[in-house]
Amino acid sequence: MSTAFTLQDSLALDDLTTYLSRAGRVEDGSVRLISGAGVLAVYVAVFYPSGLLDESPTVLGLRTFALTETENFDTVVPVGSLLQRLTNKKNTVTDAGAPVSVTLPMAVHTVSWAAISPPRGGWTALESTRGSLLDTVARAGIDEIATAIPTGTGEQIVHRVRSEVWGRPIPGLEHVPAGAGFAALSLGFLGSAEETVQIFETGPWTRLTSRRGHVLAKRRAWTLSR
Repeated sequence: MSTAFTLQDSLALDDLTTYLSRAGRVEDGSVRLISGAGVLAVYVAVFYPSGLLDESPTVLGLRTFALTETENFDTVVPVGSLLQRLTNKKNTVTDAGAPVSVTLPMAVHTVSWAAISPPRGGWTALESTRGSLLDTVARAGIDEIATAIPTGTGEQIVHRVRSEVWGRPIPGLEHVPAGAGFAALSLGFLGSAEETVQIFETGPWTRLTSRRGHVLAKRRAWTLSR
């Protein structure tokens, strides 16, 4: 029996499609879907370590969607395959206000970042920041990487440069890597320059929360005392 979920209406379908389209441009891989208590949590990877010796932070995006009918599940599927199903469903919608059911593609089981689960509770609120700071850090990092990596550079060098740039702490936000700002910008979570972005922390995890979504960053163990 195929796993499926039912969104409240076509607006939610459009919202999920836009979110996954942005995620696919950053990391054309997989998406983790966790369903329970009438809510679908949709996690995407923006940046993560490539091996045990890689000291890069893990940076994930998260959006949640209200559901009308669903099974409880925790699965990982290809972004491209799910996007195709969402697009096909959009082409058949005749009533914009009616619930929309989506059947999931086949799961994948070799995605390392999906085994890392951010905690659901125990978060402590820290001082908030402005969206303009995250936007500035993200755009500066994008420009720095573009300058440092000429066309045809090998994958290992590209990852090393990205790891160095996106692993740096944001000035004034000690435990927030620059990659969290890149995630917030690239996934469409930043609004006006003066919008407040809330910051929460628990153990090695930091969460940035705006009105449009959440960015979760996990620091490597060696950074915890810094």
